[in-house]
Amino acid sequence: MIAVTGAAGFVGSHLVRALNERGRGQVLAVDDLARGRQFRNLADCEILDLLEPEEFLDQLESGALGRVEAVLHQGACTDTMEWDGRRMLRANYAYSKRLLGLCDAQRIPLIYASSAAVYGTGREFRIDPACERPVNLYAYSKLLFDRHLRQRRAKLRCPVVGLRYFNVYGPREQHKGRMASIVYQLYRQLQAGSRLRLFGEYGGCAPGEQRRDFVWVGDVAAVNLWFLEHPEHSGLFNLGTGRAQSFNEVAQALIAHAGRGEIEYRDFPEELVGRYQVFTCADLSELRAAGYTAPFLSVQEGVPRYLSWLEKHGGEEDSAGTEPSAT
Repeated sequence: MIAVTGAAGFVGSHLVRALNERGRGQVLAVDDLARGRQFRNLADCEILDLLEPEEFLDQLESGALGRVEAVLHQGACTDTMEWDGRRMLRANYAYSKRLLGLCDAQRIPLIYASSAAVYGTGREFRIDPACERPVNLYAYSKLLFDRHLRQRRAKLRCPVVGLRYFNVYGPREQHKGRMASIVYQLYRQLQAGSRLRLFGEYGGCAPGEQRRDFVWVGDVAAVNLWFLEHPEHSGLFNLGTGRAQSFNEVAQALIAHAGRGEIEYRDFPEELVGRYQVFTCADLSELRAAGYTAPFLSVQEGVPRYLSWLEKHGGEEDSAGTEPSAT
């Protein structure tokens, strides 16, 4: 049995699907379905059972689950605009610490989602404490657990891999609202009219030329499963494409696919000044050194693939906001 926390979420549901496609039906889905519409992300998946997060930890601790082959830990509060420290740290730090302790005690491999947000507004994206400078509570909560792993790593009895996700986009993210990718938000804008709104000049960047490392969710799932199949590796790894592409390129890819639309720039929001990443680009040195050699889709390849899926399925999902994401 493989357990996936956050299984009804964006990356989590892709992991369940990817496991199913590899013939793995013994997947234990762990999630809180208080937002019930997220069931759609699991409706076409085969799972062994569905447990709430605390119930999962309790059963894991008691031994009621039997043999657990591995845990893919995606569950978290991912809202970069959340400032309730108790809620954020309880969900992203305390829960992860308890899960790590249980996995270590039972020698269960753990692969968990960290975030490129830990790098903050810096320009270096190496796995190095010198590059880590979080500017929001979400990033800090992720960094706290990465540091906890560093402190314990030498004594751990199980392999543990932390993957620092860069800007992930793709199907099954519609429930994320304002935290959905810029690709989805621009798609919603295009559906509502013809103008795609991007941030104007900021941080030394021309309008729409802020750049991020946009990574296709299918590539994220592939890296997770690669580490699942290679338990000899432990540590922190960046998970992006290794290339920085502009928001203009994203918008242009949408326009090219749709055959219509134009870009409109708006003033940069004052509330984001000093807290916004104008550039991200994953240093993939550790990932490549570990032996992962597969290529990653570019924006020009991934966006049309995503839009084709949305055109087929988008109307069945929740709507997200139409403003560009702050993430």
